Amino acid sequence: MASAPLEPLNVLMVGTGEYTTGFVGTGASVSDKKVGVVALTMFDLRRRGKVSGLAMVGVDGTKFPAIRDHLRANVSHAYNSLDTSFESFPADDRVDADAYKAAIDGLQPGDAVTIFTPDPTHFPIALYAVERRLHVLLTKPAVQLLGHHHELLRRARAKGVHVFVEHHKRFDPAYADARLRAKTLGDFNYFYAYMSQPKYQLETFKAWAGRDSDISYYLNSHHVDVCDSMVRQLGYRPVKVSASSSKGVATALGCADDAAKRAVGVYTASWTAPRRAGLHTNQYFHYLAADGEIRVDQGHRGYDVADDAAGQVQWFNPFYMRYAPDEDGNFDGRTGYGYISIEKFVDGCRAINAGEVTASELDAKSLPTLRNTIATTAILEAGRRSIDEGREVGIIVQGEEWMLQ
Repeated sequence: MASAPLEPLNVLMVGTGEYTTGFVGTGASVSDKKVGVVALTMFDLRRRGKVSGLAMVGVDGTKFPAIRDHLRANVSHAYNSLDTSFESFPADDRVDADAYKAAIDGLQPGDAVTIFTPDPTHFPIALYAVERRLHVLLTKPAVQLLGHHHELLRRARAKGVHVFVEHHKRFDPAYADARLRAKTLGDFNYFYAYMSQPKYQLETFKAWAGRDSDISYYLNSHHVDVCDSMVRQLGYRPVKVSASSSKGVATALGCADDAAKRAVGVYTASWTAPRRAGLHTNQYFHYLAADGEIRVDQGHRGYDVADDAAGQVQWFNPFYMRYAPDEDGNFDGRTGYGYISIEKFVDGCRAINAGEVTASELDAKSLPTLRNTIATTAILEAGRRSIDEGREVGIIVQGEEWMLQ
């Protein structure tokens, strides 16, 4: 006998910026997310019956008329009249930094919240949602402090809710395949990763970049998580972090292991790549093990476009978000790993609500849940401390508790 279909999920999207809508205040983003990721995915999941009610909350309600116009013109008109309607908070004539509380208070236990906001706001918003028995999807980094990570995990366990960190690089097919192959390559020796974006990203994030958070939390978090997911299966955990940074480059823009086995991971991130670098996110890593190595170049993917209007050759990434419509004119991005990451969260929430699985059982899978991303938060905070205090920062683990020294 076939099981009953899962109920669709009601979702509140917290944050109205580039990653959610593709709108950055004056119009569509100039990045590769011109029509966003989260809202577009949710609109399509609603079309497919996996999502039901949709709402969005920001700080400045006066932006919503322009956001609706942007989504109507660039999403609805582009994808066969895809429904882009949503309830919004605060009202169109109000500015309210606490609007997320009223929006969350209107939800029911088992509903979900996505949080794509500046890094310092992740913890208070997520905690507010978890306390009301809501599932949470957090953009990376989950939180900035290891103590906050542990506290949020404790509260989520107590409430039985699913907290998923949107580390979409885990679902990049090349990275996922590399994780599988790493199992057969012997002891881990060395990992080096690089990730950069053009200077104009500093203009998008100048309100907080380098002040309330930094590029390591924003970009290095991807490869820290990827490396951790590759080597944890081999029994490795981080023990020491040393970090360094450049200064002044963007001023004008306003912005218990076997002692015999040791490995090194180097993560480099930059927001000062040339404006006309030809690709939005240059990303690659080199994984070295005792019996082999893996090199992944996910900046240049064998797909380049020469466009006179752009005045340069560009390398695009349709494997992340595939914006081309299908033969019927519908959005056809379900194979993109950005879409897959969000859909896996939605599917997990619906399965928990139906009693088919528990949050703890989802933790047991190789998914970037809050439980499975503690090492990433530990490394990121240790890196921040290392820069601020000019020293190496140790990481120790006692039972399930991770601490910095």
